[in-house]
Amino acid sequence: MSEDTGGRRRPGADGAGRSDDPSRPVTAAGRRRRGAADGDETGGSTRVDPARGDKGAPTPARDGRSGSSEGSAIARLRRFLREVVAELRKVHWPTRRQIVVYTVVVLVFVAFMVTLVGLLDVGFQKLTFALFG
Repeated sequence: MSEDTGGRRRPGADGAGRSDDPSRPVTAAGRRRRGAADGDETGGSTRVDPARGDKGAPTPARDGRSGSSEGSAIARLRRFLREVVAELRKVHWPTRRQIVVYTVVVLVFVAFMVTLVGLLDVGFQKLTFALFG
């Protein structure tokens, strides 16, 4: 056996652990295709039921519409706003304490950077006056 790039041992590179049967799929995609072609519902097939909405199923079209250009402008705007609200509900909003901590961190960093740039400015000014006086 040999090692692949992930450090795992894989059969095949030196011939050990794998038959040279050309009908046997080597990749996961090949195994899925083989399972779908054989009609094997219990073994190698990883197909899911699209009606149940399982992972891997294609996303169904919403309301039977194919594009967003259909409908009136008011209906599209209302749908857009509904989707915006739905997305905002998914956002993890920080607590008041987190906001205070983040604000203090930003203000301290900005004060540090202003001080650093100011000191460099004064230093370069004195160096310039010393050289060109």
